[in-house]
Amino acid sequence: MADGILLERYGVPAVSVCTDKFQATAEAMAKLHGFEHYRFVTVPHPIASLSLAELAQIALGALPEALAILATAT
Repeated sequence: MADGILLERYGVPAVSVCTDKFQATAEAMAKLHGFEHYRFVTVPHPIASLSLAELAQIALGALPEALAILATAT
């Protein structure tokens, strides 16, 4: 989250991704950094034990939302 927020602060469009278990933490971090309405993508938790194929499937599923966030970046 912090990297995405910092990039956005410097005018570089970015998309942060976190697992749904950490959504509340991500929202709190965004608010703390002055980006209360920062949009990010959540994916199902956990991901650490997934295979490369499973991770690819999750990434492909998250791609439309990530692209939509980038398309509306200001």
